[in-house]
Amino acid sequence: MLGNMDAAAPVTGALIKDTTEAEFMQDVVEASQEVPVIVDFWAPWCGPCRTLGPALEAAVTAAKGKVRMVKVNVDENQTIAGQLRIQSIPTVYAFYQGRPVDAFQGALPASQLKQFVDKLIGLAGDGGLGEALDEAERLLAEGALAEAAQVFAAILAEEPENAAALGGLARAQIVGGALDQAEALLNGAPEAIAKAQELEAARAQLALARQAENAGPVDELRTVLAAEPGNHQARYDLAKALHAKGDVAGAIDELLDLFRRDREWNDGAAKAQLFTIFESLKPNDPLVAKGRRRLSSMIFA
Repeated sequence: MLGNMDAAAPVTGALIKDTTEAEFMQDVVEASQEVPVIVDFWAPWCGPCRTLGPALEAAVTAAKGKVRMVKVNVDENQTIAGQLRIQSIPTVYAFYQGRPVDAFQGALPASQLKQFVDKLIGLAGDGGLGEALDEAERLLAEGALAEAAQVFAAILAEEPENAAALGGLARAQIVGGALDQAEALLNGAPEAIAKAQELEAARAQLALARQAENAGPVDELRTVLAAEPGNHQARYDLAKALHAKGDVAGAIDELLDLFRRDREWNDGAAKAQLFTIFESLKPNDPLVAKGRRRLSSMIFA
């Protein structure tokens, strides 16, 4: 289900390692069938090597297993250096699927090293994470909450700062009624993704789910509105009740009607609730586009 995600995960102690002529085939050529391998040809007496090596290791470490690094001491492994025609050091080769795909000589600044690593990551794809996210979203849409949550959690094990996976896991918990658990998950999000759109969407869904716990009966609220069309609180409560029952379009219609009747009611509660609903939906959801157009036409009428 998760494609080659496991293959992309580094074996403990093998993300950055030294190799020898006897192990080069296994550590580089065979390993590069799974994930790009950067080979650093260096020597203890080489000044630029002492600068490049740690910087390259930092870039590889930051890639979190999407690439690996192998170090070759050319003084101790002259046969390999000769086969790859190493003329000067430091020289860096990148292998993917058993063959060299890129190289450079000399020390580079950190920004260029990151570009070098990012290029390799792009060449190899995302290790199956995209396919896994699609699968998790499909499972969630079909109501297979436990299975969807497992896939989202597996993705987070590979990429703890994957906003789509974290937001997806929170949404699975929300749909399953584990609201406190979802809230704790969102509150503990890594700082780097705390404001990501996927997490804001999950927070909006959580807010709506909290409201649904106290939503009133739809039929009773419709009866009240039939007798009192100007009862703004009843219309607002009806919108919340409709959303709680899964009638998102109906909830949007009632809120737009309330906004049309009195946009300033309760400090603009109708508009705020509309935005919460829009944020909870996918950006390309037709309900979002249609609802925003209708709201804009009222605002600028």
